Amino acid sequence: MKKQPTAETNPTRTVTVLSVSPLADDHSSLQVVFNHSKWELYKADNLASARAVIHAREICVVICECDLSPGLWIDMLEEWRPLHGAPALIVTSRLADERLWAEALNLGAYDVLAKPFERREVVRSVSLAWLHWHHQHQAPAMPTDAMRAAS
Repeated sequence: MKKQPTAETNPTRTVTVLSVSPLADDHSSLQVVFNHSKWELYKADNLASARAVIHAREICVVICECDLSPGLWIDMLEEWRPLHGAPALIVTSRLADERLWAEALNLGAYDVLAKPFERREVVRSVSLAWLHWHHQHQAPAMPTDAMRAAS
């Protein structure tokens, strides 16, 4: 059996994920997946409540419903992209078609997940998004001299 990727490169590090959706079913479906992990899931119903969580906690990955009503996932991406330590964004939709995939990935989202959620896909996507976030924001910066020597 193929081993699933995990974000447990540091077992003392908790993967913190924010679910942003006006749909209670999204939060409960993700909570079922997260109950079988060491990951921590926070929940927000809209952009304003998501903003409060992001400023109160270090969130590594955001799983965001495509339509936040009011607002869209793009609003979240544009607001948080310039922040240092900005979380990796995974967009979700019942209609995760090629157009959404192309748009999301081209604009800077990390991944797109179709709903209803499949446990394996959620684990895979969150694990890889966390690793991406970790490498971008937690790896020590190379000194300028070392960067010159490497080129």
